[in-house]
Amino acid sequence: MKIGILSDTHIRKGRTLASFVWGELEDVDYILHAGDLVTPSLLNDLALLAPVVAVQGNCDWGVDHLPEKVITTFGNINVGLTHGYLGSGWSTPERAFNTFQGDQVDIIIFGHSHIPYKSFKDGVLLFNPGSPTEKRGQPHYSLGIMTIEDGFFDIQHIFF
Repeated sequence: MKIGILSDTHIRKGRTLASFVWGELEDVDYILHAGDLVTPSLLNDLALLAPVVAVQGNCDWGVDHLPEKVITTFGNINVGLTHGYLGSGWSTPERAFNTFQGDQVDIIIFGHSHIPYKSFKDGVLLFNPGSPTEKRGQPHYSLGIMTIEDGFFDIQHIFF
């Protein structure tokens, strides 16, 4: 199974995802979006490629029907998805982690900071794919790809 991971796309009028991103997503089985889509039509466009699970970010005023937190399961792997701007904590990774306190998750995917991040905390992998449209001081635009095979996962940043 292959899962595309996006966050902080900030698609406004006149903006689209780079063709590189569409190419990376063309053979995925699912797409996870950790918020700040901005334009609801992006969900429809992504859904043409694969089923989409998305959460609301702080800039998603026009996409207010999305939940702020979701737990989805792929095989035996529980994935928590949130934007990372809500909850207690000093940093975005800490807020994302605290959002799922008491929940059984193996991975927490979040966004908000536009900074690619991958680190374990208390046995849970925290992953921020960065942004494919607004790198905000980062050297590259980015997204994430997760593969799941035989009950194990691998998750990587794709930089461009």
